Formats: sequence, structure tokens, C-alpha cells
Amino acid sequence: MTVIAVVLIGLGAALLVIAAWGVIRLPDALSRQHAATKAGTLALALVLIGAFLFVPTVEWAWRLGLILAFLMATLPIASHLLARAAVVEAGLADEMRDAPRVGDEPS
Repeated sequence: MTVIAVVLIGLGAALLVIAAWGVIRLPDALSRQHAATKAGTLALALVLIGAFLFVPTVEWAWRLGLILAFLMATLPIASHLLARAAVVEAGLADEMRDAPRVGDEPS
């Protein structure tokens, strides 16, 4: 179990580095927030699962599960709000309001 835990924590740490690099290198706000939230969520989940495998006790299980639940509940909402703020800041809100939506009939 220890080897699997170390591998999961190592993968999570590598993904966090990749996410941080994406935040620095990507060109616009939407791409940067995508890198931060998608890769960051997966990376933190891997680290937490690895931590549980490293110390498989009930005391740690509920703490790590609670952390994971809060991350899964809050990161998508934060990502959505950041993307919305970037669209409004860029002045694209009016263009997006008039854009066709999935399921709309072509005119």
C-alpha cells in the first residue's frame, strides 16, 4: 500500500506543478482558470487518496473525505464564477447572450 500511496502523491504533485505552469504560461484568463481548476482538482484528489492509503485510519479517512468533498463542491462553482467574470471583463457578455445555444433550431 505504501508504494501505491507514494505513486499517487507523486502523480498529484506532478499534476499540481503542471497546473501551476499552465496558470503562468497560458494566454488568456479562461485558459488559465481551466488549468488551475481541472488539473488542480484531480491533483488534490490524487494527493488525498494517496494520503489515505499512506495512513489508513478512521480519524484520517473522515478528514480527508471532508476535504475532498469541500473541494469537489466549491472548485466547480469558483471556476464558473471566474470564467463569468473574465467574460464580463472582456466585454463578451453581449456576444455570448446572442450566440446560438445547443438545441436551438437553425434559422
